[in-house]
Amino acid sequence: MDSVIISGGIAARLSRRLVSKMVSISRQIISTKKAPAAIGPYVQATRVNDTLYLSGAIGLNPESGNMVEGGVEAETHQALKNLGAVLEASGCTYKNVVDTTVLLTTMSNFAKVNAIYAEYFKEPYPARACFAVAGLPKGALFEIKAVAAVGNIQDS
Repeated sequence: MDSVIISGGIAARLSRRLVSKMVSISRQIISTKKAPAAIGPYVQATRVNDTLYLSGAIGLNPESGNMVEGGVEAETHQALKNLGAVLEASGCTYKNVVDTTVLLTTMSNFAKVNAIYAEYFKEPYPARACFAVAGLPKGALFEIKAVAAVGNIQDS
């Protein structure tokens, strides 16, 4: 049996070429008019293969572009509806969400936000982090960003 010896540099180049041809990463930008347009240089969501990365959502009315009135409760509901619209545009629901990050301007709103959050996310809940921050865009009191798994979710 004959064997071929390939020098390290050539082998590495061949290996990179083979891997780049075999592995394809698909990226899709998700956008819907049912949620507010981005207010900066970002998109509503990006899908990479079977993972959906959702940008931060605040309580903006998608039609007017203005913050909803009514305090943290109204903002939380609107932000979660905005998040839901982007999920829907990608073929997902709140059940597909596996991780969220919640930003509050004061932790004194934590209990109010948790109660509303539980209206949208059901058990098993996504993993979550919650932070108090000095300020949010447009003077928002609440912001949420999320990561979702695209596809039929089966809990085990």
